[in-house]
Order: sequence, then structure tokens, then C-alpha cells
Amino acid sequence: MKERLMSKQTDAPGPVQINMIGEGTEVEGTLRAKDDIRISGRIVGSLIVEGKAIIAAGGEVEGDIHGADADIAGTVRGEITVKGRLLLKSSARVEGTIRTSRLIVEEGAIVEGKCEMGKLDKTRAMELGKGAASIEPAAERSASVRNHRVEKPGVE
Repeated sequence: MKERLMSKQTDAPGPVQINMIGEGTEVEGTLRAKDDIRISGRIVGSLIVEGKAIIAAGGEVEGDIHGADADIAGTVRGEITVKGRLLLKSSARVEGTIRTSRLIVEEGAIVEGKCEMGKLDKTRAMELGKGAASIEPAAERSASVRNHRVEKPGVE
């Protein structure tokens, strides 16, 4: 009985690991992470994350970001492809194309580029290298944005 309980305890998944690139650190090339990653430094190249990509207020990515989810508070110059939810914090600055199924933009965030929202169809998923087997076909909505600052609507 005791052996049985011990084997169950070791099979339980551990907590999600958060990888970090700290302030003052610069990484060049392709950075891959199985779990979440927080960037407070600078990445020049691609960031590929199976979990959530978190770009802190002082963080900067000059290249593409691919992830399950992402929270952006810093600067991104490149393409952002997120399967789930993308949150642009008020301090975020994005220059490039955004592709996501869900987008949340806080007041003050700046976006220069193109935004495509909605579920990806199989063809588009294959183009983005995202295994299309689990993605259902759906219409894709697209909008072009240039020097757009999100502001609270006025009360009429």
C-alpha cells in the first residue's frame, strides 16, 4: 500500500517553471522554452515558447515571438504569433504583425502594423508552422493599424 501511494505522488506534474532573461542581459539567436519565460533584458532573434511569453516593461524583443499566450509590457519589433490570448499592457510598443485568437489592449499601448485575429484555418496554421490537426476552420478578421494609441472613450 505504501509503495502504491509513493508512485502516485511522483507522477504528479510539478509547478510550471518560469525562465528569466534579466535586465542588462542580451541574447542573440533563437531562444526556445518549454514553460513560461519572462524577458526583462533584450532578445535579438526568435523567441519560441510553449507556455506564456512575458515581455516586461524594460524588456525588448527584436525578432519574432511564437507562443501559447503572451503579455507584452515592453517593446517588440517583429511578428507576434500567439495561439491563445495576447495582452498588450499600457506601456507596450509593438512594431510589426500581430496574429492571435484573442487580443486585449490596455489604454496607452502603441501598435504600428497589422493585426489578424480569430482562429486560424488549417492552411494558415500550416504556413505558421503550428500543427493544424487541432485547429478548427474559422473566419479570420484582419485590421491594419498604424501609430495607434488606445485611449478611453469619452462620456457623451
